[in-house]
Amino acid sequence: MILVDTHSHIYEKDFDEDIADVVARMREQSVLHAFLPNIDLESVDRMLALKNAFPSYFSIMMGLHPTSVNADYKSVLEQLYLNFAKYDFCAIGEIGLDFYWDKSFVTEQIDSFETQVGWAVEKGLPLSIHSRKATPEIIRSLKKFQKSKLKGVFHSFSGSIETANELSLLGDFYFGINGVVTFKNAGVAQVVEQIPLDRIVLETDAPYLTPVPFRGKRNESAYIKIIAEKIAEIKGITLEEVATVTTKNAANLWNCSEDLFV
Repeated sequence: MILVDTHSHIYEKDFDEDIADVVARMREQSVLHAFLPNIDLESVDRMLALKNAFPSYFSIMMGLHPTSVNADYKSVLEQLYLNFAKYDFCAIGEIGLDFYWDKSFVTEQIDSFETQVGWAVEKGLPLSIHSRKATPEIIRSLKKFQKSKLKGVFHSFSGSIETANELSLLGDFYFGINGVVTFKNAGVAQVVEQIPLDRIVLETDAPYLTPVPFRGKRNESAYIKIIAEKIAEIKGITLEEVATVTTKNAANLWNCSEDLFV
């Protein structure tokens, strides 16, 4: 059985003391690969260091997270873009819109998001999209690129099935399901029941959104198996089927061979 974590931040400081053990636990739980989204200028070196330390276990993305967008975002984007000449990235991410905590830079977030979607079109790469309290704006922006055959994932999806269906019309998109599916009152389980398995990928968003029974503690990629087990329970299928289909989905999403995960 092979499991894949399509969205993990285990390059962050939370893992400085035991990253080798964290990677070992991944392997013990059949989580054979993880995809690392970038956040800002400061996260680039940490992400690259983890990739270099365990080159076969990780793939990397490049992007500016919406909550990292501020008045100097254009300069930041220019500096991040230079990395494409130096490294191979599997996707543009983590990008998107987040109007949950702060709406100080709404215009800037939208311009940053659309600029980076443009990078994806230019370079033929998929997108890792963060959307929080911003679905109408995300849809409005992506519609500008519909002729470009967009591909990607809506990370940490927690919307309705109606929203999932609407987003599916915008391109070849998958839905990232993480530990929230194990939360009793989150409502994600009911939506996961309706989303076709061939549109679901597994993710942790580690160190955040830790699944039950470890909720409240640091999340890590090894917990992908808990999420897969929950999806199997919801859909009334085996863990092996969830693993097989979602691993195939991950390969399709990131334009890679499943051999990468072995």
